[in-house]
Amino acid sequence: MTTSVSPVSTTFRYSGEFSALSAEDGRLLFDRPASRDTAIAGIVRGIIERVRADGDRTLFSLARDLDHVTLETLEVPREVIRDAFSAVDPKLIQVMQHAVRNIERVHHALLPQTRRVEVEPGVVITRRADPLARVGVYAPGGSALYPSSVLMGAIPARIAGVEEVILCSPPASDGIPAAVILAAAEIAGVDRVFSVGGAGAIAAMAFGTASVPPVDKIVGPGNAFVAEAKLQLTDVVAFDSPAGPSELLVIADDTASAALVAREVVAQAEHDVRATALVLAVGAKAAARIETAIRNIIDSQPRRAIIRESVRRTGGVLRVDDVAQAIEVANRFAPEHLFIATRNPSAVSERIRNAG
Repeated sequence: MTTSVSPVSTTFRYSGEFSALSAEDGRLLFDRPASRDTAIAGIVRGIIERVRADGDRTLFSLARDLDHVTLETLEVPREVIRDAFSAVDPKLIQVMQHAVRNIERVHHALLPQTRRVEVEPGVVITRRADPLARVGVYAPGGSALYPSSVLMGAIPARIAGVEEVILCSPPASDGIPAAVILAAAEIAGVDRVFSVGGAGAIAAMAFGTASVPPVDKIVGPGNAFVAEAKLQLTDVVAFDSPAGPSELLVIADDTASAALVAREVVAQAEHDVRATALVLAVGAKAAARIETAIRNIIDSQPRRAIIRESVRRTGGVLRVDDVAQAIEVANRFAPEHLFIATRNPSAVSERIRNAG
């Protein structure tokens, strides 16, 4: 007997013509309030106060209560990091090393230059960018592991000449961050790694504890508790940004690879059920191909339940009449990430004013 399993259907919040959006969907699409959860804010405030008062003792307690592990030490020994590097799939190591080369190339090119202007005889204005002494990188743990966060946080700091880079990431069941996170730290040249996660890690890097040194700036993504901790500690330490749920907007025409667009969509949607991954497809043909590609790829994803919920809440494919309309919508939407897959992407990019 042969048994077949039908793919789980995927529902998009947005589908059809952009011009036919209901008033409710239009408000949801463009009015994305950066609301703060008062319950989360209260919990984070308590964690910050505890870390500030009791330092390491609070971090050990949070590891027991939230990560369900009993730690003997907060810092990950160097030999453990090296062992994790050796245990990770060599193909993944090669991919990360390739990414490192690309990140280094970009940030070397973007290094700020010292500028000196003599505005009138004897009056000289100099603008100089000096490297920070210590930067902290946060990398999420749990079911979603992003070694790219380690690379993109630590390597620019290294290129800038930062003296010391530390990393905080939640411990797994064995009491240390995931092997792939540790491997990325080794590749990126992170100096010290700590098994500390969530709002406690942000507070520890902001104030410093007996184990975790205070830093001059904290970078790296995290969940709602991490984002809230950044907001509450902006007067203590510098941050990259208290980012909200991830956003991707794609502008695609009939020349776009539907498979590539679908991969970009699921890569964003898998972050969080509140993530937004939306495609503006020029014409019915492009829209149909991309919708099909997205539906076909979701079932093969490890985080498919999150992806389905994400696109059901705020994602999908909307048809627009032409690229000009797509640009108009994109500038109004002002996405965090914008992916352009058109005949002449450079020309489209030049007309984008609100992205990133």
